[in-house]
Amino acid sequence: MGQLHNIERFTTPPEISDIESLAREAYAHMPDELRDVASQLKIEVQDFPSEYMMEAMDCETPFEILGLYQGVDRRSMTQQSRELNEEKDTVFLFRRPILDFWCENGEDLSQVVRHVLIHEIGHYFGMSEDDMDKMESRTVSLS
Repeated sequence: MGQLHNIERFTTPPEISDIESLAREAYAHMPDELRDVASQLKIEVQDFPSEYMMEAMDCETPFEILGLYQGVDRRSMTQQSRELNEEKDTVFLFRRPILDFWCENGEDLSQVVRHVLIHEIGHYFGMSEDDMDKMESRTVSLS
């Protein structure tokens, strides 16, 4: 589909690979300090959260959650435990809930993906809503 955010009409819903592409673009254009705190971040797109994720987040429906940051609290780890732990922190983006939100709100899809990505990273690292909003406003617009 190419540059998804430049297309105004879709004949089919954007696929997982399209959302992955938008997320990679959004990540690449984030302010350095946000990318630095999540330098080993893995971004994974799934259609919906798993049952385990829904239970952990106390969700009644899979459409309640657009994304989730899952990982080890690296702020409290020692250098030795960091070296022993090879797990990558992961931001999960959930395609179907994101597309549902996009259709209901009429926002640009790239902006929705960017917002979810920044907020999942920000929540995990303890950023305030104001800090995340500032990061988002400093992120280069992809539209």
